[in-house]
Parts: sequence; structure tokens; C-alpha cells
Amino acid sequence: MFVDEALVKVRAGDGGRGCVAFRREKFVPRGGPSGGDGGNGGDVVLQSTSRLNTLTHFRYQPEQMAENGRHGEGSNRTGRSGRELVLEVPAGTLVYDAESGELLRDFDGPGQRFLAALGGRGGRGNTRFKSSTNRAPRFAEDGLPGQEATLRLRLKLLADVGLVGFPNVGKSTLISVVSAARPKVADYPFTTLHPNLGVVDLGDFETFVMADIPGLIEGAHEGHGLGDRFLRHIERTKLLVHMVDLSDADGRDCVEDFEIVERELRSFSSALASKPRIVAGSKLDAMQDSGRLESLRTHCGTRGLEVKAISSVTRSGIRDLLECVRRRLHEMRNSAQAPLEEGN
Repeated sequence: MFVDEALVKVRAGDGGRGCVAFRREKFVPRGGPSGGDGGNGGDVVLQSTSRLNTLTHFRYQPEQMAENGRHGEGSNRTGRSGRELVLEVPAGTLVYDAESGELLRDFDGPGQRFLAALGGRGGRGNTRFKSSTNRAPRFAEDGLPGQEATLRLRLKLLADVGLVGFPNVGKSTLISVVSAARPKVADYPFTTLHPNLGVVDLGDFETFVMADIPGLIEGAHEGHGLGDRFLRHIERTKLLVHMVDLSDADGRDCVEDFEIVERELRSFSSALASKPRIVAGSKLDAMQDSGRLESLRTHCGTRGLEVKAISSVTRSGIRDLLECVRRRLHEMRNSAQAPLEEGN
């Protein structure tokens, strides 16, 4: 199950109580106080990882609690501190305060940590209160309670390339051909109900991550079809591949389909609409009228967009498309590094 939003309540561990105790040893008539301190409560920490791509585990465990600290003991023995509770979240998760809506942390990469709730400090034992005027204190401190927080988690998948387009244009078929991802593929609209990630291997130890999101239709930003809630999963992508159906089966105008999806992208986010893109004319094997491809190329050419014709069934044009993606990613990577090198 793909879950990209979750509400989780976290509670750090309470500190242990301090101990009231006195030494009782043979030949030590005035042993004095010997109560140890309580242990600190365990913290709750969120940690991003690349091993996960869903928040499903929080759906079934919405409340998470760290271990309490142990109480202090006699002979000045300090209680053991509670174990830290580490909750793994997918890289790309945004953490919000559920009450105020404040963004607390944006996990924009794996291996990052965020202290969500601080464990309570352990109470001091009666040894700590011994003084020249109070040589036998008969009291100790209670431990402090751990912090509590209610967090709203929202996932934005991290990928280099995002696939967008109408339903049933071949996005899932393409990602299944170029990667090890195995999304559901069928001959009807809205087969894809949640985003899919695939790692594309270009050879020579060079890879990139591709994201396939459910198809868009006209009015998606108003909730038509599956809506646009999945578009946030490609907000972090470097490059978009806009797929357009070239086949004659449904009699649709490929240029009109291209423009409808472009309008939906603009309605969702101007930043998303301004991302670099490559246009991929899909289902080339089922195209009867070559004029469809030419009209798409002419229309996209006025915008400076490159069009690649592909067929995932016959594998025609796939290598050319991947090479184009590789080249564009390299160009963007080099342009991003250039200002850094000039600053040095």
C-alpha cells in the first residue's frame, strides 16, 4: 500500500525517579545518604533513509513512545537511561507540527536526523542534597516527563526524472521496460493509482531515478480524475518527460492532449511548469498517421522542446530517449557546479 501522508503522535521517555537510600555497612556507623540518580528518558528521533518510499508503517502504528529511564538505586547507582527510539522515514519526507502547521524539517536526502521529542531528565537521588546542614536528606527528585508532539508527515518522492501525461499513454510500460520496477500495466485509464519509482541503469555505473505518477486529465487541479495530489511527488525532480500518445486508436489530438497537461501543471505550480522537459511521443508502433508526430514536433519546436518518438513494445527509440535524458541531466549538473567552482 502506498501512503504519502501520515499523522503520528510521538512521546519521549520519562526520566526515572531519584532514590532515597542510606549506607548500611558493618563498621561504618555514619554511612550517610547513598541514593542514586534516575536515568534520562529516551529521545524520539526521525531518520531519513533511501530504503523506504512510503509512510505505510505509520498508518498502523500512529503512536510511538520511547523507553522511560530507570529509577535510581541504593549504593549511588544511577538508573539506566531509556533507549533512543529511531523512526525511519523515506528521504523526501516533510515534517509539520500538526497543530500550528509549521514546517519542522525537510528530509531532502537520506541519512538525516531530526530530534522530534526530547526525553525527560532523571531525578536526583538524595545523595545530591547532602550538605553540612542537612547530612541525612530524606527526599529525592522525581524524573521530568518526556516531550510529546503530534506530527504530520508528507512525502515528496526524490527522483531525477518525472513522467507526466494523460492516463494510459504508456508511462508505466516505459518505466517497466527501462528499470526493474513492475507497476500494474493494463489497457484502461487510471491503471496507476500511486507513484512508482524505478532506477534506470545507463551502464558504466551511471544510473538515475525515474518516477511515474498517475495520469492527469483536464480539470485535475479541480479534483477531476485522481486529481493533482500526486504531482507533489515530482516537484523535486530535475527533469520532466511529458509523454503523449501518438496512436490513432482513440482519435484524440496529440497536440491538444499536450496542452491540457501543460495547463494542469501550470495550475498546480509555476515552479513545476517551468522545469526542463523532454516530450516523448509514445506508442509509435500503433501510429498510422505520421502527420500526428510531425504536428507534435512542430508545436513543441515553437517552445524549444525536444520530441522523441518511442515504442515501449518494440523498444524503438528507447535508447535515444535515455541518452537524451542522460545528456540533459549532465548539462544541469554541470551548470549547477559552475557557480560553485567560480566561488572557490
